[in-house]
Amino acid sequence: MLIGHTGGEVKTVYFEGGGCIGRFSLATNETYVNKTSGERVTNTEWHNVVVRNKAAEICEKYLKKGDKVYVEGRLKTRKWQDEQGHDKYSTEIQCTDFTFLTPKGDATSNIKDTKQSSANTIKNDNFANDIENHIQEEDLSI
Repeated sequence: MLIGHTGGEVKTVYFEGGGCIGRFSLATNETYVNKTSGERVTNTEWHNVVVRNKAAEICEKYLKKGDKVYVEGRLKTRKWQDEQGHDKYSTEIQCTDFTFLTPKGDATSNIKDTKQSSANTIKNDNFANDIENHIQEEDLSI
């Protein structure tokens, strides 16, 4: 479970069968006071988040750079080879649940036409119909 700010736009890849995968970076901060100097220190950690199918489409449509979001999922480490044949590893968060935390008026870009809720929880498992119903309900309530 992480709460952070998006580092950029969601990059989505669509497949022939109709599925898709979205990827975005998420920055989380840890702040503490250094005991020796009394100075406040902030460490930023970057995470790679992967969302699938309808969740990817929702994130692509509503998440903008700098938006605050809650992400829940599991860690997945992938192994791949670079151009020189060296093994490389990449750890990602396979997102199963997320909540938009940026209030409408605080979005970093102008999204007049976007119907974004400040705390909409979207499940990434068995939710295609729930997403459509949720969006339609948002359209009616705004």
